[in-house]
Amino acid sequence: MLIAFEGLDQSGKETQARMLVAALRAGGRRVETLSFPDYETAIGREIGEALAGHREYRADVMQLLYIANRFEKKPQILEWLDAGAVVVCDRYVASSIAYGESQSLDPRWLTEAQRFLPQPDLTFVLDIAPEVSAARKRTNRDRYERDMPLLTRVRDSYRRQAEQPGWHLIDADRAKDDIGREIWELVAQRTT
Repeated sequence: MLIAFEGLDQSGKETQARMLVAALRAGGRRVETLSFPDYETAIGREIGEALAGHREYRADVMQLLYIANRFEKKPQILEWLDAGAVVVCDRYVASSIAYGESQSLDPRWLTEAQRFLPQPDLTFVLDIAPEVSAARKRTNRDRYERDMPLLTRVRDSYRRQAEQPGWHLIDADRAKDDIGREIWELVAQRTT
């Protein structure tokens, strides 16, 4: 099973992924994790340079870099899934659609460019307002994190995408344990 956590920065994706991984492992499941972008790869390092303002790429080039970064990990994801592991991703395919669409890129093109990646069985969109994201992280915000109108459009895209089967829109502006229980109940329905 492939599970993706999506949402604005500071929505709790990393925290909830960690909590879910712990619960699955406690139940005896093999779990592997990934976080995108993966800054350890050559493409990931280039993304990091662009986010820090050291490179200037158009929106379409940035999204292609993000997508290529995921394709770098495709063989590993497939290997884990074939071995029966649950794979939990902090950001995955929906991020390119949300951020790309918010910058006037065609969401169909972004979806098509990723169709040969393993697709998530479950996607959790941790929904918070851009103002909540900004309040949770006041310093060292990258260029996307500082652009409040962009974040509003990103949130709108995530909310629209969350209407698909296998997606769950989670109110993430509440206690992390409450969010974790809701996510665990939804995952348990699929893994038991």
